[in-house]
Amino acid sequence: MNTSFAETLRKLREERGLSQIQLGKKLFVNHSTIARWENGTRLPDTTMIPRIANCLGVNINTLFRLAAQSEESPRVIMVDDSRIVLSEGLSVLREVLPNAEINGFVWPQDAIEYAGKNRISLAVLDIELGASNGIELCNTLLEINPSTNVVFLTAYPDYSLDAWKSKASGFILKPLTPEAMREQLKKLRYPFFAGGTDA
Repeated sequence: MNTSFAETLRKLREERGLSQIQLGKKLFVNHSTIARWENGTRLPDTTMIPRIANCLGVNINTLFRLAAQSEESPRVIMVDDSRIVLSEGLSVLREVLPNAEINGFVWPQDAIEYAGKNRISLAVLDIELGASNGIELCNTLLEINPSTNVVFLTAYPDYSLDAWKSKASGFILKPLTPEAMREQLKKLRYPFFAGGTDA
């Protein structure tokens, strides 16, 4: 991992005479969180970066740029029980998010196991998944990582009300198109950097 963000954060904190504990109190996070940001093992969520910039009196865009340089390739998953739809959707995701690590799953349990071992930036989920459903899967993925963005994909607009009751970022009617995916990326709760888009 590129440590530009980590090194800059540590330097800015020290220049302002703040300990990790003091900065943590200002940001309402534990000092161990600051330590992980400064040793490069974690990056703050994009919602936290403006707070850090404000606290340290620096330009937000500078911190976002450094975070983008430091971030590992975002992981994106798609879950659909139709192999044809999954294959077509994965092609769209690879076109729109060329720098992301993208994986597809037919079985929800496989996606859950993957999410348990990997930090997922975006999950594109079919709502009807055989005996299971995408809303239950959404809830499970968000229990694993509350910062996962979930976008529902379905052929049935009737599900939109149920989808909006969840903590998903968006809803797309099938078929998935590059235009629809790019539009959803602008509306994510937790934006991430993947190149090739405005996200």
